[in-house]
Amino acid sequence: MFKYFYYTLLLLIFPICIFPQRRDSIKTYQLSDIVISATRTENSIMELANSITIIDSAEIARRNKTTVFDLLKEEYGLSFTQDGGANKLSYIYTRGANSNHTLVLIDGVEANMPSDPGNSYDFSFLPPDNIERIEILRGPQSPLYGSDAMAGVINIITKKGDGGPNILLTSEGGSYRTYRGTAGLNGSADIFNYSVSLSRFKTMGFSSASTRYGNSERDGSDNYNLSSRFGLDLDDILSFNFFYRFSKGSSDYDQWGGLHGDDPTYIFNMEEGALRGEAALSLFDGIWKLTLGGSFFRNVRRYSFDSTTYNTYSSRSLYDGRKVNLDWQNNIQVNSWNLFTLGIESVNESANSEYYYGTNLSLFPDKRTYTTGIYLQDQIKTQYNFFTTVGVRFDKHNLTGEVTTYRIAPAYIIPETGTKLKLTYGTAFHSPSLFNLYDPAYGNPLLKPERNKGWDAGIEQNLYHNNISLGITYFNNQFEDLFGYDNNFKTINIDKAETYGIEFFSTTIITAKAKLKFNYTYTKATELEGPDKGEPLLRRPKDKIDFILFYNISHELSATAELTYLSKRDDEYYPAYVPVRVTLPGYAIVNLSASYDLYSYMEIYGRVDNLFNTYYEEVYGYGTAGLSGYLGFKLNF
Repeated sequence: MFKYFYYTLLLLIFPICIFPQRRDSIKTYQLSDIVISATRTENSIMELANSITIIDSAEIARRNKTTVFDLLKEEYGLSFTQDGGANKLSYIYTRGANSNHTLVLIDGVEANMPSDPGNSYDFSFLPPDNIERIEILRGPQSPLYGSDAMAGVINIITKKGDGGPNILLTSEGGSYRTYRGTAGLNGSADIFNYSVSLSRFKTMGFSSASTRYGNSERDGSDNYNLSSRFGLDLDDILSFNFFYRFSKGSSDYDQWGGLHGDDPTYIFNMEEGALRGEAALSLFDGIWKLTLGGSFFRNVRRYSFDSTTYNTYSSRSLYDGRKVNLDWQNNIQVNSWNLFTLGIESVNESANSEYYYGTNLSLFPDKRTYTTGIYLQDQIKTQYNFFTTVGVRFDKHNLTGEVTTYRIAPAYIIPETGTKLKLTYGTAFHSPSLFNLYDPAYGNPLLKPERNKGWDAGIEQNLYHNNISLGITYFNNQFEDLFGYDNNFKTINIDKAETYGIEFFSTTIITAKAKLKFNYTYTKATELEGPDKGEPLLRRPKDKIDFILFYNISHELSATAELTYLSKRDDEYYPAYVPVRVTLPGYAIVNLSASYDLYSYMEIYGRVDNLFNTYYEEVYGYGTAGLSGYLGFKLNF
């Protein structure tokens, strides 16, 4: 399937790029959306070589999703897994890499969990409330962001209040006895701006262990989320911002999924808090801009279950992780075509845990690691159509030592045809987690960081007065020193893997009322060294296709249709504690939604998920939602 699709794209794209469109030859290209995460400075996407996607507040509002995880699933270059429905373990994988190789930033706070064995981020309880935009940055990003950004960055930015007070109230209910409500307030007064949102979600759910294997017990969940941003813009020179988020939730789990997975006693509880303060100062008429910030992140998770018919022992566990970041960034506009960035970061991670299983007790006493990073970046613009970003970073970890990473990203624009040619090459690393280093049973203080050498090359094209934009990118990642286990189950650097593939995206304004987004990703992810040498990496589909059609039926009524297709994937399950590789079939899901502006201040909307009631599994043995429907309203005044 891939090769035919690839050849078709080549036939479509290259004639377009070679033969100019009929337009004024001196007309320059049109600047596009502004993005921050690619260079840690504001830049037009058109002038960057990075593979970037922005999900803006308008799209977030129109799609009426209940989690950020649901918004990310349709984007190219990303695959995903969820262990059994809402508020269950939810991971994002970038370009075939592991989930812990993607750094998640929420208002500048690094949210990857210090108490997680791999420092992954779990999207289970993150709603889209109060979000201005989500930036998805693909490829090795350690030269700017250090550890955890080995395959990409997902940057989530909260809305900044502006204008008079604005109140938002929403309520939604539907299948599986699901309810969601949100209350928000934002605005500004003189030099002060504010944005606050509070939401509640609750569902009775369905069996986390798939009903196909005879499981029937419902696994519900509920959570509360608070999101806030406050700012002082004293003048054009000095500003202050403060961000605070808090989540609290609980969810019913099942044992491993599959046959005899039901466990009515298995409960998960989570609390997560994040805060950040920052000051921005502009000096010498904007030539030197500096930002000084500090953040704190804490995630506490508790699991418990009792002995049941198919589970001999009871268990109680606690995982408490904390992260403190201090950062200082300086942007110096050397001249009109050269922007130089110097930054320093300090990260302090700590965690402790308690694990009881039957009469056995495993204690992980409070442990800490310290990392200091210094990064340099130069952005060069020449002749208004050639742009290059060059960066290097030095990190020193108190236990694993020193790492140097670098990156170069040139882009060339042909103004007459609206064509961009782009290339990036970079190195990246992922430090061992506290669990990897210090766990009494599995830890190894002699571990080296995981490493990646990655590059991509592509072409992007705007057509018909920017009514059509499309692009194709080839990517390749070479991972080394990946963590595995020896015969005594100690963590060691043993694995090597490669991921490569093609990403294609297009956005077409069909008419004044209709817009179509189409994404396609081909990913080949293989273990090159390790116990599964030569085998595909688990849960990575080779082919992923996404269509999203936005249609304005009238001034008051709009509709959205989504189609997502994933090809077959390999997975594992553990009968008698021995891993057995299985194949999960491919599947296609269709979702529909519509909204109607009843009044200028009131909108009613509905959503149908899995329209054709398709049965599928994202993780072997775990359940997924069937045909389901939801109705809600929004008040905005």
